[in-house]
Amino acid sequence: MFNNLSDRLQDAFDGLRGKGRLTEADITSAMREIRMALLEADVNFKVVKQFVANCKERCLTSEVLDSLTPAQNVVAIVLDQLTELLGSTESRLTLMQNRTPNVIMLVGLQGSGKTTAAVKLAYLLKSQGHSPLLAACDTYRPAAADQLATLGGEIGVSVFRGDGAHPVAIAQDAVREAIDHLNDIVIVDTAGRLQVDEDMMREAEEIKAAVKPDQVLMVVDAMTGQDIVNVVMEFARRVDFDGVIMSKLDGDARGGGALSVRAVTGKPIKFVSMGEKPDSLEVFHPDRMAKRILGMGDVYGIIEQAQQTASEEEAAAAERMLREGFTMDDMLSQMQQIRRMGGLAKIASMIPGVDRAMSQQGTSVNDEALTRIEAMIHSMTKEERSRPKIINGQRRKRIAKGSGRTVQEVNALIKQWGEMNRMMGKMRAIAGDAMGGRGKRGRKGKGMDRRAMQSMMRQMGMDPRKMRF
Repeated sequence: MFNNLSDRLQDAFDGLRGKGRLTEADITSAMREIRMALLEADVNFKVVKQFVANCKERCLTSEVLDSLTPAQNVVAIVLDQLTELLGSTESRLTLMQNRTPNVIMLVGLQGSGKTTAAVKLAYLLKSQGHSPLLAACDTYRPAAADQLATLGGEIGVSVFRGDGAHPVAIAQDAVREAIDHLNDIVIVDTAGRLQVDEDMMREAEEIKAAVKPDQVLMVVDAMTGQDIVNVVMEFARRVDFDGVIMSKLDGDARGGGALSVRAVTGKPIKFVSMGEKPDSLEVFHPDRMAKRILGMGDVYGIIEQAQQTASEEEAAAAERMLREGFTMDDMLSQMQQIRRMGGLAKIASMIPGVDRAMSQQGTSVNDEALTRIEAMIHSMTKEERSRPKIINGQRRKRIAKGSGRTVQEVNALIKQWGEMNRMMGKMRAIAGDAMGGRGKRGRKGKGMDRRAMQSMMRQMGMDPRKMRF
């Protein structure tokens, strides 16, 4: 969503790089570019005006103008201001320990993604050890309760429908149902309208008064643009929600609404939805999002995604790879983990500079390469996957025919496997020498000594002088 904004901001910074010293005119020109970039991204004009004024004031200090690296200081200032605009610190969901069940109420316009957000939130809470119950309080949209029941069934979460009852009664009965069945959280999916109207707001107020929710979250469509500002201000006034779930952040709209909501309402963004799958709801980190917008990537996000998707079996497989070697089954497992992390495009967007470089080259990342590799590996026999070295010319032709690929593509896959296997062998040899050798005190097998650690780091491309042991 923020690709175009990111490119425009980086273009503004590029105009400052290479200059030994900045003048006030340089700063003014850069701020003009930043202002235009934000306005084109459909950020609220009042928010843009204040943001640019704050950045310019800080950039015109002697600490920046007289610095040896003024361009870097400008980028750091814009990063700080953008992080503050998005909320400064992460705002987690607040649950009461002394109340069972906790009630979370979702509000928002029709089409904002409330129902799917309710299911994604239930999935997230279930993965954290909670037992959520979904309450279908949208009695106006056709098949709304059916949709919630279907999606809830897919993730193994119960749905209370209360067919034919008034939405307030459904919410109250859902709380009683949760108490009877030991559910510790009730997620209330309320009705929406195409635009704010008095009936919808009154109903939301009545549900809130009846069930006294611990958290009221407003679901905001990130593709709406600054038109959403008036809507969130009205909800903030009437319902006084506690935070925002930003849906459809993986879309290709300009995304100005996402940058405007926090500044206009003062309400934090708690979650963002980055896809259609139940596991695509993520805790919102303002500092990480600001870095991604400025093209600095999100390395911590990649690490967290890998940790969340790595299973115990994959951890055991990694240990076996170091011990025995790298097979085609291991390569297939890695392809599947990349898919669970959101695919190549999502990972590329989190690596500093990759998105911008590919945009400049007119190329894009997709998962077609993963699909081709998976097809070729699935066309191999069990023995071929475990011992790829036995794959001769005749076998390569059979694999190519079975997967619908060419022999050249099969050759490239086997070559890629060979390179990864050699790298794994080198790591295995280094680790074996380090762990099996003698330490400083001559105790065999007591772990990796300082010299072995330094040797291993050099062979992996690291500088041991910059590390402490």
